[in-house]
Amino acid sequence: MTGATPKIQDYAVIGDGRAGALVSRDGSIDWLCWPRFDSPSLFGALLDRRVGGAWSVTPALPAEVERRYIDETNVLQTRFRTATGAMTLTDFMVAFSEEDKRRRLMPEHELVRRVECEHGEVEILAHFDPRPDYGRAEFRIRDAGALGLRIDMGSWLVALHGGVKFAPAAEGGASARVTLRAGESTTFSLTYSAEGPAVVPHLGEGAAEKLALTVGWWQRWAARARYDGPYRDAVVRSALVLKLLSYAPSGAIVAAPTTSLPERLGGDLNWDYRFCWLRDAAFTARALFGLGYEEEAEAFCSWMLHATRLTRPELRVLYDVFGETLPKETDLPHLEGYAGSRPVRVGNATRDQLQLDVYGEVVEACTYFAGRGGALDRDTQQMLRHFGEYVCRHWQEPDNGIWEPRGVRQHFTHSRLLCWVALDRLLALHRAGRIRGIPADRFAANRERIRRDIEERGWNPTLESYTAVLGGETLDTTVLQMAFLGFAEASSERMRQTCRRLRERLGAGPGLIYRYEQSFEGREGAFAMCCFWVADFLARGGGSLGEAHDSFARTLAYANDLGLFAEEIDPRTGDALGNFPQAFTHVGLINAALSLAEREERDRRQEGAAARGRPFR
Repeated sequence: MTGATPKIQDYAVIGDGRAGALVSRDGSIDWLCWPRFDSPSLFGALLDRRVGGAWSVTPALPAEVERRYIDETNVLQTRFRTATGAMTLTDFMVAFSEEDKRRRLMPEHELVRRVECEHGEVEILAHFDPRPDYGRAEFRIRDAGALGLRIDMGSWLVALHGGVKFAPAAEGGASARVTLRAGESTTFSLTYSAEGPAVVPHLGEGAAEKLALTVGWWQRWAARARYDGPYRDAVVRSALVLKLLSYAPSGAIVAAPTTSLPERLGGDLNWDYRFCWLRDAAFTARALFGLGYEEEAEAFCSWMLHATRLTRPELRVLYDVFGETLPKETDLPHLEGYAGSRPVRVGNATRDQLQLDVYGEVVEACTYFAGRGGALDRDTQQMLRHFGEYVCRHWQEPDNGIWEPRGVRQHFTHSRLLCWVALDRLLALHRAGRIRGIPADRFAANRERIRRDIEERGWNPTLESYTAVLGGETLDTTVLQMAFLGFAEASSERMRQTCRRLRERLGAGPGLIYRYEQSFEGREGAFAMCCFWVADFLARGGGSLGEAHDSFARTLAYANDLGLFAEEIDPRTGDALGNFPQAFTHVGLINAALSLAEREERDRRQEGAAARGRPFR
């Protein structure tokens, strides 16, 4: 596979709650790991266009391209207009209710690509070039006639079925050409089977039925979103991203479906994000519960509690989709990396770090869960007590912090804040009768010691700002979470001064902010999640409602044409950087939109109370 490397934002994502595929604007699937998000890649051109492999379906002639998701779904449609005609390529992974009896007649995993000629005629080139195991596996594509092209490797089978005849291609893989005229269509189905006899999919009407089932399933899910504000399209798209990145069998949500997309082009800030971080727990629970997705939020919390039970009272920073510890981080030196950004990493060494903030994240998520009627059984109560006791013993220790620097541990203000959150929420759950038997006096005494430590050592009077580390002089946007987590009022003078200083020193342009001062040294992009944190902070009282809307809208403008965000944004070009799409960013978008809606409602009530001559409470 040759040609220029697409920009990160030029990709779309499709998925089924088990795996995700990235599709370029020119109709090439350049990334797919099967059967799970963290499985080795089948197509990996995203990370090496020569070695990785891809599956393209594209017009033979140059084309103008438009694309969209079918309304409130993760079904992608790409329209190509050539000099001779126009065609639409519809890409989706089959997804519908597990309870539907038709599921038993479907392949375990299926990706469908349907091409329809709208007018004129279009010659189509299809090139199928899988490269299993990140391009390392020895394999053979076998032509099985009516059963399609097949790849047998050990216990699993990948098969491509289509209405056209493929032939071996000189550059590797198999290719086909077909000319479609107005009203004609052809369908390709790629399946994966490992747990029994492979199911041969029905094309034609069968594919149309699967499309209808998949569209209906996504749209019914999206319709449940309890948000009807001015940013509904962006909020629902973000919710659909989270649902796509949710591993259905366990309820876990991966940070992204990709590995090693660079935070700095040509650099080494390339990490594997196909796992589940506890640091995302509280933000994710608030977003899902806030939108009314109680079932998904409860499934996520159940996964979280299962994973944390396995290592309690010590917590890992991240887990795989089943709550297990990750394999060790390794490099894939045979891959050149996205746009030459090496190394390509598999696994994540963060698994061995100490991050004290995860205790507050887990307890906060459980507080959302309990507040929505979730029951904390005896074992969960005991586990949460153990977490509180662990925090009391260890909160004064340095750790690696939320941004996971691979250097000397430090006393991060954000980590100390989340230790405060852990004890504060456990005491609240105790008062509400949801947890019994905690040493309340000990927890309360340590909570107050932590607060004094943050107020005395985390505040720099010269900078007039809370700082990244206690007693430090550098800035970090994580301190804005003091307002989100109830440690301080956003409207307080200290918090307003902190936000002003952060925007002065870390601001990267309209709607953009770097996460910390090390971003300049590392030449990374603005951190998209932190950009939404600013809007959230302003909405909570750190600024006017107009300022909050303006900040949110400016950041929102950096989404790609499909409403997707990566981890970071290049302030010079607006290009996406880092793994894509990024759950953390979309969670931040949802929470900021919810905070804006809450602020608007609060302001309306205040205005109404003032008009009636009554005090507002």
